[in-house]
Amino acid sequence: MKIEVLRASGCAKCLRELDGLRAAARQVDPAIDWNELDILAALDYAVELGVLRSPAVAIDGVLVFASLPAPDALAAAIHERRRGVG
Repeated sequence: MKIEVLRASGCAKCLRELDGLRAAARQVDPAIDWNELDILAALDYAVELGVLRSPAVAIDGVLVFASLPAPDALAAAIHERRRGVG
């Protein structure tokens, strides 16, 4: 499973919260593929996903959160995807 966080490079809020999100994701799946993308460098991909603002989170190439979720919400979304619900 691949998690992508699209964010602006100077996003202080993102930097503060990403460690908790990464830990929550890895608690569900230690082998998760975690990627943090600079939204300006990946602008075409962000548009393809439908990202309107950053930060945003995609799971397996699908925009799931239009803003940073709480760690438990990300963990729940990962569980749903693993069960084929989302």
